Amino acid sequence: MSRAKRTDQNQIEIVKVMRDMGASVWVTSHVGNGAPDFVAGIRGVNLLVEVKLGEKSPSRRKLTPFEEKFHLSWKGQICIIESVDDAIALINRTGVKK
Repeated sequence: MSRAKRTDQNQIEIVKVMRDMGASVWVTSHVGNGAPDFVAGIRGVNLLVEVKLGEKSPSRRKLTPFEEKFHLSWKGQICIIESVDDAIALINRTGVKK
């Protein structure tokens, strides 16, 4: 059974910042079933990114059971970010700078 995801309020701003920094971003939050919120490509590296709202309490930022299952089964790189600052740091430390 497919479950649609709700997006965190900060996702639109995070996607915009990452695109402004040169990343390509494909929003996948509509996929559901624990799939990450988006896939970002920067400097030849692809990242699966889950967005959580850092302002929420830790219990409200936890991965859902579907997200946890996806994260545990994924064999590649996947990360969780909570803010624009996290997104900027992720871009800055990913791949080789041009």
